[in-house]
Amino acid sequence: MRKLLIFAVTVLLSPSASAVEPEAILGQTNNLRSEVLELALEAYEQAEAGGFVRREILTIIDYELPSYQQRLWTVDMKVGRVILQEWVAHGMGSPRGSGGTMEEALSFSNDKGTLKSSLGLFITAETYYGRHGYSLKLDGLEEGVNDKARERLIVLHGAQYVTESRAEDRLIGRSWGCPAVRPGVSKILIDAIKDGSVLWIYYPHDEWLDESEFLDED
Repeated sequence: MRKLLIFAVTVLLSPSASAVEPEAILGQTNNLRSEVLELALEAYEQAEAGGFVRREILTIIDYELPSYQQRLWTVDMKVGRVILQEWVAHGMGSPRGSGGTMEEALSFSNDKGTLKSSLGLFITAETYYGRHGYSLKLDGLEEGVNDKARERLIVLHGAQYVTESRAEDRLIGRSWGCPAVRPGVSKILIDAIKDGSVLWIYYPHDEWLDESEFLDED
């Protein structure tokens, strides 16, 4: 009986996405928006309930923001602490914006050869060394949205075209669809999130937001 009581108390005290205070996370960032964070926490909680989460870490990318702004955040969900806030590139397959700018990701794809980024919920997988050095494989969990990530070789890696100085000059480059970050932080980020944490990529795409199984249909 005592063992059962201890188990029940442990379950009640276990951290979860619902226990994380969004305001506390927002207070640690420069430009993470509350509506994006709320959706990310919801997606994380659904992934956790589905048994996909092995490491209690959530990484959010907001591709509605331009590339010269920091638009990637990694949160330790055990304590609600922001570990990293970084710049991240998007795929060059996205069309140019008004005036020929390349700063915004305007379209997304799950298809090979498009060189576009994908939206939705990913689980981080194993690391390897490739043409961009130390890199992290990603498994997309949303059918028709990002589930071809492995086939497309969509991975997280460092890239010389992502630097603070290039961000200041609004010259962050574009990838082949991968979320590429600064070389100086790529290993730190990869080691922090590898092997079973959540990566959630956002853009206000109505069809995806309405149909994602990791977001509340209500």
